[in-house]
Amino acid sequence: MITWGISANSHDAALAVFSDDGLEFASHAERFSGIKNDPHLNSKLINYAKQWGEPNEVVWYERPFRKTVRQFRAGQGWNWSENNIKKYLKGYGITCPIHYNSHHHSHASAGYYTSPFVDATVVCIDSIGEFETLTIWDGQDSKLKQMHSQGYPHSIGLWYSAMTQRVGLKPNEDEYILMGMAAYGDPNRLFMDILHDFIDKTGIGYDPSIKIKHNLHRGCKWWRPDLTTEQDMYDIAAATQKVYEYILINTLLWASKNLPSKNLVLMGGCALNCSANALAYRYFDNVWIMPNPGDAGSAVGAVLAHKKLPMPMTHAFLGYNIEGEYPIEKILSELKTTGIVGVANGRAEFGPRAFGNRSLLADPRGSDIKSRVNDIKQRQQFRPFAPVCLEEHATDLFDGRVGPYMQFTSRVRNPELYPAITHADGTARVQTVPKDGSGIRRLLEAWYKETGCPMLLNTSLNIKGKPMVNDIADAREWEEHYGVKVFS
Repeated sequence: MITWGISANSHDAALAVFSDDGLEFASHAERFSGIKNDPHLNSKLINYAKQWGEPNEVVWYERPFRKTVRQFRAGQGWNWSENNIKKYLKGYGITCPIHYNSHHHSHASAGYYTSPFVDATVVCIDSIGEFETLTIWDGQDSKLKQMHSQGYPHSIGLWYSAMTQRVGLKPNEDEYILMGMAAYGDPNRLFMDILHDFIDKTGIGYDPSIKIKHNLHRGCKWWRPDLTTEQDMYDIAAATQKVYEYILINTLLWASKNLPSKNLVLMGGCALNCSANALAYRYFDNVWIMPNPGDAGSAVGAVLAHKKLPMPMTHAFLGYNIEGEYPIEKILSELKTTGIVGVANGRAEFGPRAFGNRSLLADPRGSDIKSRVNDIKQRQQFRPFAPVCLEEHATDLFDGRVGPYMQFTSRVRNPELYPAITHADGTARVQTVPKDGSGIRRLLEAWYKETGCPMLLNTSLNIKGKPMVNDIADAREWEEHYGVKVFS
């Protein structure tokens, strides 16, 4: 039995393949089309997925008719022709039976069923599903029960995207850049202004409902036109992050008081806010965030919801496979010579972050490395980089929460020794690697033996404006474009 999970036709499409043996493959459509955040499937992706066999059934990640009704009520017209999923899939030659799952149930299932927990409190926060923008679930014995729902247009995710637009960035894409900008601003200067102008809600811990004073579907460029300087933008970003954390605390506190489990699963696009995620440990003993918590991850979640299938996740290497031995010696030699090297080997990561198989790696100790890598990637100099670290050394180097998927920020204990991975606020988004025998693990072991440094700077291998490298041809294009060696 081959089951495909699909999230598509909105943004950042993805496809997951399940056989009777479990999850075989999962990838963003953009990796095969070359179009950043591609909302649609494509023939390259579909043909690659078919190596596991033709699908016997498809599970779609949301309910298209409910979505159509919400779009109509929001003034976006009657879009049924666009949301007719049977017709949409037929255009790609997919004619098997289709099952539908709700958007937030797909989020919740992607998190709960891939977690190590039997019981869990599940919190999903995003811009919008069909109508839902925030849901809270009780997970017990492979079943999910919805305990709270917040509806459109009251969306903290949509508000965060609107504030992303306000500081001159691209909404639904650059929210993580706003998060990085926040370290350069004063969070208190505009905190009360933003809270007063946008947010109307009840007291901390008493009600998880969020009331937004404006419909922000088209952004908020109109807000405070007097704020125009670069420092103003940093201060808006800092205050936005602080308001988001304030609301997240309220949500988590209510969930911890009203649901039995002290295991938390955090999902939805807002779960990518690594600066805020560690707040969850104030109220919960254990926290799981799937490495792909946004809509793309719901390709997996839709199937798990349909099958009620626990499937604890141990890695994110689920995409296209570049065969061959991980080129440790070549990478090591280049790192010692130039300090910066690319790697494209093995199965691609499923999610927005590179974990060592489609990565640009660098020596974290060099004083000029951060600016060199930002120049290579043509990024703003204020943006931070993540370290990938041998798991057993993480607590010696960082103070705070760490994990294998860059989901939390921690304070760097000796920032002067590792300037390339230390952000302006003294933190780093840490990726730890256990003793799993993976290529990146063996590379880190070799690097540590040579240098005494148990970590490397790790960022995604992508050309500006394009998705992460997928195959050998992409790797060669990247190498030619930036003049940095990429080993496969």
